[in-house]
Amino acid sequence: MAQPLFGIVPAGQPVIVTPAETPTPTSFLFGISGLKAFSHIVVFLLPGVVLPEGTAAAIYLVTPVPGQAEPKLKFLGGIGPGKESAIFKISGAGSGENVPVAVGVSVEPAESVAARMGELAAAATATNAAGAENAGALVPVNNRQQQGPSTLVLAQRIIQNAFNFLASFSGTAGQTEVVPLKAFEEWWRKFESRVRSDPGFLERDT
Repeated sequence: MAQPLFGIVPAGQPVIVTPAETPTPTSFLFGISGLKAFSHIVVFLLPGVVLPEGTAAAIYLVTPVPGQAEPKLKFLGGIGPGKESAIFKISGAGSGENVPVAVGVSVEPAESVAARMGELAAAATATNAAGAENAGALVPVNNRQQQGPSTLVLAQRIIQNAFNFLASFSGTAGQTEVVPLKAFEEWWRKFESRVRSDPGFLERDT
């Protein structure tokens, strides 16, 4: 690696710019001390760094699995052109017992990263909507005789909503059609706001 590309800041800890390992020319592992617990990390492109056209950086939480050689990878999100930094919430990272934790950064096709971010958003929205409805119900939703749309149908409606919004932002990079990550971030902000104001809109036929 000719120069540092990314910065990692675990909450309450110093910035990390030098990866502990570089498994491939496009993937980087940043080791984080487990002596101090933290719940959020900031990942950002260092000043002057521009990713190759049509790519974005996928962010992973890498944790060891007892008895297994391969660690567990959890996709957190991505950064790239138009969204050069992001804050990620991490549950249970850093236990105060010196358990090793790492953040993996992988430069991948932007289309693939955006698709996985869409899947994360869809899953989070479905979970939040179900929790909000159960919280205000005398009878839990899963005990009612009349059930709402299945998780698959809700996911399809979320994806369709995202596709309709993002289609107007699509462009081309060579032979590949791409959508800026900033456009996805704008869709998510508006979509989350609508879910909060009208939690049941996805359950209605559109």
